[in-house]
Amino acid sequence: MWTYPEIDPVLLSFGPLAIRWYALSYLVGFALVWWVLKRRASSSRMNWKGDELSDLLFIYGVLGVIIGGRAGYMLFYNAEQLLVNPLLIFQPWKGGMSFHGGLIGVVAAAWIYGRRHQRTFFSVIELVAPAIPLALGSGRLGNFINAELPGRVTEVSWAVIYPGDIVARHPSSLYQFALEGPVLFTILWIFSRQPRPPMVVSGLFLSCYGSFRFLTEFFREPDAHLQFVALGWVTMGQALSVPMVLMGVGLIYWGYTRTAVTPQGDLLIDTSKLPGGGPGKGKHRKRKKQTR
Repeated sequence: MWTYPEIDPVLLSFGPLAIRWYALSYLVGFALVWWVLKRRASSSRMNWKGDELSDLLFIYGVLGVIIGGRAGYMLFYNAEQLLVNPLLIFQPWKGGMSFHGGLIGVVAAAWIYGRRHQRTFFSVIELVAPAIPLALGSGRLGNFINAELPGRVTEVSWAVIYPGDIVARHPSSLYQFALEGPVLFTILWIFSRQPRPPMVVSGLFLSCYGSFRFLTEFFREPDAHLQFVALGWVTMGQALSVPMVLMGVGLIYWGYTRTAVTPQGDLLIDTSKLPGGGPGKGKHRKRKKQTR
């Protein structure tokens, strides 16, 4: 085991201006997402332009992450304080962001973007989903640098003694970094390189992230004011992850049962399984370049 070094949360300061490690992790995360989006948009089957990506990420994406992440944290993890002081929801600098809330914010932002720019909802989500793990991984490194989200007490050889603590704990934020970052990104990147039916990439992201988060929560210390929310062992993070897994599996099943992909990359959509489809409606071919 090893003792966590004292790391100043402020990376650089210039008079009253301070750059924090956590803020840097967000900036690095958005930069990595931007890089992946540009790579994916350059694919002949994506049909996205640079200015569209800029608006999507740096306006809709940033607002979705910050507003959703903060609102989710206050609603899911700190509802009592929110009732006492509702203005806390507008004060993210006081700490507390939730991935599940951020995900809801990103989904809402994608829907609004699609409505305003004549893009289907899943064409936006399918573009973004494989890039999200890079932002997640960067954020988890920020958690570790700030000595946040300590793990449960353990005696494993790689355990960490966090500042102000006297017992060794799992470095749970590093476990989450590995699974939610590089591992999840690799899975989604490889999977999405080939033409897939709509909703399937999104479904894979939801099911994999939910599973990884459910697993790593066993090593993470529950929030002191919440502890376990069900069955004497289920944490809030696990409770929020179960619906993600179920929804992800449902999207994968629905995507593959209503759509097939030919070896040439064409999509064969079974319209009889779409809303409004009937017995007289069958499969029809749609060129991959028309699918956004």
